[in-house]
Amino acid sequence: MTIEGTPVTVESVREVGPGTVALELETPDGFDALPGQFVLLRAVPGVEDQTSGDHDEDDVVMRHYTLSSPAVGETFEITVGIDPDGDLSPWLANLEGGETVHIEGPFGTITYEGDEDVVAVAGGPGVGPAVSIAEAAHESGHDAVVVYQDDEPAHVDRLEALEDAGADVVILDEDDNDGLAEAIESHRADGQLYAFGFEDFVRFVADTIDEDGGDSDEALIENFG
Repeated sequence: MTIEGTPVTVESVREVGPGTVALELETPDGFDALPGQFVLLRAVPGVEDQTSGDHDEDDVVMRHYTLSSPAVGETFEITVGIDPDGDLSPWLANLEGGETVHIEGPFGTITYEGDEDVVAVAGGPGVGPAVSIAEAAHESGHDAVVVYQDDEPAHVDRLEALEDAGADVVILDEDDNDGLAEAIESHRADGQLYAFGFEDFVRFVADTIDEDGGDSDEALIENFG
């Protein structure tokens, strides 16, 4: 079988944190994505020629990845957390550039259109879309806050650049829920609040907003499952 989706070239792969890489992918024609949206990526790990039709359906692996670049030009970026026991992420992390993967999308209604200040709250792999939204806000002349909870932060260079540009950046240990709640309570009114992360994390963010007298339904929350 032929792999479904649009074939795109992997332009580069670089390490952006412990166990985390960023893939720069060729932007296909008509791909008009906004920060906050995601793609479905398909590949057959370990196979050099991803474009032939000689693939077993059971060998095709698919995962969703949220964009981590603030804009889409000739390329766009996704950030991949490496699961050593995973069937796709270790293979993606070992690519050298020039390979092909297949994508569909963009998908998702949680977007940033460059029209307001933002508060981007991230847990673990949620840092990719969070940092892209904060960068897009700064590039469009708006203020940004990033609250990021992770014991081994990724994209530290971009977070430091945002801080140098005037953004408020708060990085917390993974078990520091008191600090996370305090940061959300201190900043939730500073702009449109976005939250990206796994279920327990985003549920905590929503509960904190409600307990602090806000309305979590007004936040734009992406649950990674």
